[in-house]
Amino acid sequence: MAKSNIKSLSRLSIIKLIAARLGTIGKSSDEPARDLYDYLPNKIAKALHPNCQHLVVKEIVEYGKDMKSFVFGPDKEAGTEKLAWFEAGQYLSIHLEFDGQVLNRPYSISSSPRDTLDDKIMLTIKRVGGGLASQYMLDNVKVGDKILASAPLGDFTYQRLRDAGTVIGIAGGSGITPFRDFAKAIYEGDEDFDLVLLYGSRTLADAVFSDEISAWAKECPKIKLVNVLSNETVEGCESGFITADLIKKYAPEGDYSIFLCGPQAMYDFADKEIEKLGIRQKFVRHELFGEYFHPEKNADYAGDAEKEYTVTVHIDGEVKKVPCKGSTSLLRAMEAAGLSVPSDCRSGRCGWCRSQLLSGEVYVPESVDGRRLADKEFGYVHPCCSFPLTDVEIDVPVQKK
Repeated sequence: MAKSNIKSLSRLSIIKLIAARLGTIGKSSDEPARDLYDYLPNKIAKALHPNCQHLVVKEIVEYGKDMKSFVFGPDKEAGTEKLAWFEAGQYLSIHLEFDGQVLNRPYSISSSPRDTLDDKIMLTIKRVGGGLASQYMLDNVKVGDKILASAPLGDFTYQRLRDAGTVIGIAGGSGITPFRDFAKAIYEGDEDFDLVLLYGSRTLADAVFSDEISAWAKECPKIKLVNVLSNETVEGCESGFITADLIKKYAPEGDYSIFLCGPQAMYDFADKEIEKLGIRQKFVRHELFGEYFHPEKNADYAGDAEKEYTVTVHIDGEVKKVPCKGSTSLLRAMEAAGLSVPSDCRSGRCGWCRSQLLSGEVYVPESVDGRRLADKEFGYVHPCCSFPLTDVEIDVPVQKK
């Protein structure tokens, strides 16, 4: 290795060197330095991962009274010039404020990544009993309305190094939305894997997007749709529920991945069936199903679902007291009280609502406890899936949008 000759410089040489450097600095422009985001890599990063996206409703497609697709474009007046590109399978978290409440709700993207090039991104929302956000969106939002959304989020995506070449998709109800995204991306050539989609519905009429996906499947051999109907028998469709035997019927020889998206009850049933298959855990992927309801149905729940507790909330330098039933998550109770609490996935995984439990006890269902070991040790919880067992005191971060 060549040695530096800095030691051989005389004191006079060093003084001359410093003087030359100072002279160069003195001749530099007094114009301010370029903004950090002027650099191309930072521009690309900002376009792919914006702090938020300002959207405007361009079109609404209805599927009966309880389900709609909202097609959004960029709200250029508010500062969003282009929609962020995303990976098939991701979701957006929608920010809503109404009736004194501040809500964030995650919804899977049902359009394909390529649609963003045409300034379109679509969310398909189904009415949920007790779902404040879904009811608001379905009953109040109209074409021309403006919505604040997150950047694309989530890891329910296909990864070649992790996933098998064939994916058995298991969809239930509105859980079809990310699979429409996957199927369209495969059809358009932006994803490269074989998708066998087992789509569970009560009746064929309830199988939203079935016609579209079937049409893509006719032209693209990488896509196969199997409608599984629980309440009627139709030629060409399977009947009953998605069991281990049904999965094996359509699964290829060798390794395959299983991707699931649907309601909590479907996960409870499907997970038991998947265990019978004996496939490696890395090949089983669950999309977030949103909020966790009815913790009292779990065998290890030791609280009082109907008792009302007091949650003392420290947020943004203020202290608020919020009522919360034992069957209600801390996050939902805080939102109902009008507090602006950060959240994205609402399923215990992303950690965006991570807060410190200062006192009291909470129940966290094991199936949605996505905390790190250190968080458990030092008293941090995810309010989206934490239910009070006593009066509690909690320190919550400030919402940033």
